[in-house]
Amino acid sequence: MQRTFASMRNIAFLFLSAILLAGCGEYQKVLKSGDPAFKFTKAVEYYEAGQCNKAYPLFDELMSAYRGTTRAQEVYKFYAQTLYCQKDYILAGYHFKRFSQTFPNHEFASEAAYRAAYCFYLEAPVSSLDPAYTYKAMDELQLFINTHEGSPYIPEANGYIDELRERLEKKAFDIAKGYHHRQLYSSAVTSLNVMLSEYPDSPYREEALMLRLESAFKLAENSIQDKEAQRYKEAETAYLEFMDAYPETPYLNQAEAYYAKIQAFLQKES
Repeated sequence: MQRTFASMRNIAFLFLSAILLAGCGEYQKVLKSGDPAFKFTKAVEYYEAGQCNKAYPLFDELMSAYRGTTRAQEVYKFYAQTLYCQKDYILAGYHFKRFSQTFPNHEFASEAAYRAAYCFYLEAPVSSLDPAYTYKAMDELQLFINTHEGSPYIPEANGYIDELRERLEKKAFDIAKGYHHRQLYSSAVTSLNVMLSEYPDSPYREEALMLRLESAFKLAENSIQDKEAQRYKEAETAYLEFMDAYPETPYLNQAEAYYAKIQAFLQKES
C-alpha cells in the first residue's frame, strides 16, 4: 500500500515537472523567436494572464523592434503596464508619463497621465516617513487635474490628494507633539504655529491649540528672567485664541489652571 502511494506520488511529481518543463520550453522558444509579431502576440497573452515577469522581457525587446512603426505605441503601452503589474511604480510612472507626452492623441494618453500620477501616489510613504515623495505625488496629481479637464479620473485624483494632505497634516502634528513630550517647548510652539497655520481645519486643531498653550506656558515658566514677561504674554495669547475657538473644550479646567498662573505672573509684573 505504501509502495503504491509512493509510486503515485512520484508519477504526479514527474507529470508536474513535465508540465513545467514544457512551459519553460515554450517560453524559451518565444524568447528565441525572430518573429516580432509572434512575440507581440505571446507577450500580450502573458500580460493578460498576469504573467508579467514573462511579458516584460518580450515587450522590452519589442520596444526596439517596433520603434518608428505604427505598432510602437501599443508596445510602449504594454511595456509601461508590465512595469506597473510588477509593482515597479517609479519606472512605470516615468513611462506612463512619457507615453502621455509622446502620444497625446492616443486613446490611452489620458489614462496613462493619470496612472503616472497614481504611481507617485503609490510610492508616497506613510506619514511617519520623509514626505518629499508625498509632495511630489500631490504635485503630479494636481497637474493631472489641471491638464485633463473632464477626465473620469479627476474625482479619484482629488481623493488621493486629500488623503496625502491628511498624511502630511498628521506628520506635522506628530512632530509638534513629539517636541512637546520631549519638553522642547520652544520647538513645540513653533511647530504647532506652523501646523495650525497650514491646516486651519485640522481634526487635530483642538488638541494642537491645547498643546500650544501648555508648551507656551512651560516655556515661559522655564525662561530666563529677561524673556519671562514676553513669553507669559505669548502664553496668554495662546490661551485666548484657544478659548475663542473652543469655549466648551473638554480641556477647560486644564486651560483655566494655566491661565490663572499666567495672570498671577502678569499681575505681579504690572
